Amino acid sequence: MADPCLDLRAVTMRYGEGPDAVAALASIDLAIDDHEFVTIVGPSGCGKSTLLYLVGGFLRPTSGRIELRGRPVTGPGPDRGIVFQRYSLFPWLTVRGNIAYGLEEKGVPRAERDRIVEEHLRLVHLEGFENRYPRELSGGMQQRVALAQTLACQPDILLMDEPFGALDAQTRRILQDEVRRIWRRDTKTVLFVTHDVEEAVALGTCIVVMSARPGRIKEVIARDFDVADVDEFEANPAFAALRLRIWRSVKQEVEAARP
Repeated sequence: MADPCLDLRAVTMRYGEGPDAVAALASIDLAIDDHEFVTIVGPSGCGKSTLLYLVGGFLRPTSGRIELRGRPVTGPGPDRGIVFQRYSLFPWLTVRGNIAYGLEEKGVPRAERDRIVEEHLRLVHLEGFENRYPRELSGGMQQRVALAQTLACQPDILLMDEPFGALDAQTRRILQDEVRRIWRRDTKTVLFVTHDVEEAVALGTCIVVMSARPGRIKEVIARDFDVADVDEFEANPAFAALRLRIWRSVKQEVEAARP
């Protein structure tokens, strides 16, 4: 079997030291293969975002190891692209400027940079908005820019931290379809954190359920069915059954965390 794209072994994370230390994650073992779309769901405070930031290299684990394609993760790098819940755009740059920013930092020549920007404007359906500033865009459009900005740099793995959590239900559904379409086109490896069980099942080819804090991997479930878009899930009995199963699993952890 091929080595996993992302490999976490016995990863533990504590914030602080001594008796006041907070255990966020405990003994996380997780292997993610190339081209998987992995969603992570669990109760609030279970360490979902902490896990993502560890993979992104923004935090260092207290113990354990994280490897991407066999190389230890020791800090942020261009092999990992991250999309946050709050749109990490530069307000003084246009849509085009935001998408081009990472390419400029990498020293991509102007002609190639322009080609890549145009390609990603089309990819996220923002043609005609390239000269707008973030303040002139809706929340959903800003998140499209953030996604294009990240994808333009061609990371090995895409990390998404509740990227649709601040959006209304209609926009969220539309962007879920967009992300699935892009994933199918590029077959990138995706690690997607969400608090929404339905979103986790709708997007993930593999769903990771985490326990209450300190977060552990409670179960990993491979979704064994597929449909074209989010709307079709509502008529799919397998989707309803899996959503209920995962909701019950998460609910157990929510109840276990209550004082």
